[in-house]
Amino acid sequence: MYANPTLYLESTIPSYLAARPSRDLIVAAHQQITHEWWEHARAEFDVYISQAVLAEISAGDATVAARRLALVESLPLLDATDEVEALSREYETGLGLPPAARVDIVHLAYAVAYGLDYLLTWNCAHLANGRFIRRLQDINAAVGRRTPIILTPEELLAPPEGG
Repeated sequence: MYANPTLYLESTIPSYLAARPSRDLIVAAHQQITHEWWEHARAEFDVYISQAVLAEISAGDATVAARRLALVESLPLLDATDEVEALSREYETGLGLPPAARVDIVHLAYAVAYGLDYLLTWNCAHLANGRFIRRLQDINAAVGRRTPIILTPEELLAPPEGG
């Protein structure tokens, strides 16, 4: 089926990769970690995106959007399906996220519908958030679905030698 573990690349990842270095120390650290993951660990995964990712990273400043799009142009695009749409509706009613998080729900629906192993994101408000993940696991268990592991690039970097 898949050669490597599968991974859904949420839009914050190409956004961090294409952005100018931040003056905010935490954001700058996240950017550096994202670059390290992209350069050293990405090849260990079969990485996928969706039209939702393309729509998000196409927005904003045209020059930066072009850099984001160039980063993902060779990645396979998952098709929108009835199953993705049905899961999106289920999550929209069951997860209790604000309306502004609609696209986050769509990212989840893709990762779950395609049975991917991981969803990689820096969105810790609505995606890589323990309380939210618990609600998602409960919904998926009720409908017989597996929840992908939702995490940040830092959690997928190889451990240091001897670690």
